[in-house]
Amino acid sequence: MVAASLDDRKDEDEVDEVTSDALVVAPLAGLRFIPFRRNDVLQMLRAEERLGESTRQRFETAAKSIENAFRDEFHVIRQELKECYASLDPDADTRQFPKVAPSGEDTTDSLASRLEVLLNRANYEVLTDEQLKKAFRSSSLFQIRLRVDLKDFDNVLLYCRGSNERTETVRLFFGLIKRKAKFLNYDRVVLFLRFADRGVKTDREFTPGRVMIKLFQNVPDADLEMLFPNTRVAMRWSDRLLIGVPALASGAIVATTKLGAPLVLLGALGGFWLGFHSDPVVLDKRGLLLIGAGFGALGAYLWKQWSSYRNRKNRFRQALTRDLYFKLLDNNGGVLLRVLDDAEDSECKEAFVALYFLLAESRPVTAEHLDAVIEEWFAKRWQAHLDFEIADALQKLVSLGLAREDEGLWSAIDSEPTIDSDSL
Repeated sequence: MVAASLDDRKDEDEVDEVTSDALVVAPLAGLRFIPFRRNDVLQMLRAEERLGESTRQRFETAAKSIENAFRDEFHVIRQELKECYASLDPDADTRQFPKVAPSGEDTTDSLASRLEVLLNRANYEVLTDEQLKKAFRSSSLFQIRLRVDLKDFDNVLLYCRGSNERTETVRLFFGLIKRKAKFLNYDRVVLFLRFADRGVKTDREFTPGRVMIKLFQNVPDADLEMLFPNTRVAMRWSDRLLIGVPALASGAIVATTKLGAPLVLLGALGGFWLGFHSDPVVLDKRGLLLIGAGFGALGAYLWKQWSSYRNRKNRFRQALTRDLYFKLLDNNGGVLLRVLDDAEDSECKEAFVALYFLLAESRPVTAEHLDAVIEEWFAKRWQAHLDFEIADALQKLVSLGLAREDEGLWSAIDSEPTIDSDSL
């Protein structure tokens, strides 16, 4: 959970341009998530042909029972989660029954805790305060500077799943220099936040106490701040120089050519009024036109510079909006349903794999041995380097009545699976 406040300070030497031809360098070790669809995992296991005919039929029957058991469990969880979220859903198109939140009870904390449990079961990893601060301090691959004030939120959860190192070609110093930049990319990022009650913003998007849930894809770790709704676009020094240097040069020209005569006339008039000289100054129609034309030119110049600054910031905002358009996958209730589905799939996949390799062993084995066999199979057969959670997977099989432990040795048992939701 993020509870800190941070105004990011990007390195001033940021990239001017990033090419789109990103290539994956290597998946990171320690990934809990099995990066294959549920049915694909079953097909992968069937293709191994390590089981005899009777054992294979036993596995197929158990696999169907596993799916049914988790389907029933997650149906109950889905209904409980929908009930918890009902009073907080900003997109609801149904009328609220008065007892949705008894006595005005705030269900935000309950929703956050339930979501954390689901995200963990779906193999999402929490991003800690320190990781988020480090990402905010990192030099962004995006061509703008962003600032986020976490004081606007009472509660922030940031979870990711699937990460890999990528390399992209970046251009520095207005495209004159190219270099390769490595960065950590998250395949999926879930953001849960609640706006602070003390907030001063009162529009629909920033209402104090409002809960917002979003799901994103392909997010570089250094650009996590772009996901927050209160992100502010800031000028980089290179952008300020692009505007400031020409502005100063043209300003000097305007002051010399357009304001010289009006300033001399006003100076003489001021000197006469203040008694510095006794020669009267006649301010006729020609003089008034001269002064008006000079200050008109100054006003037009200032307006042009302000428009240039504003248009450049608008281009940055458009670039940010365009980038987020392709990264945003779902909002609010849709995120909850996606996470529920991901969690159910993850539980099934882990149970399938653990049961299959347990059945493939001719004798009881230790959890460490089974874990090594599974991880080696994923790495060599499918080029997926995982940190398979064998203890969690075996506990699922025990809860389903499909495995047992005897003095540290595990073996499969022939039983009809029954779910015990309290032990999962």
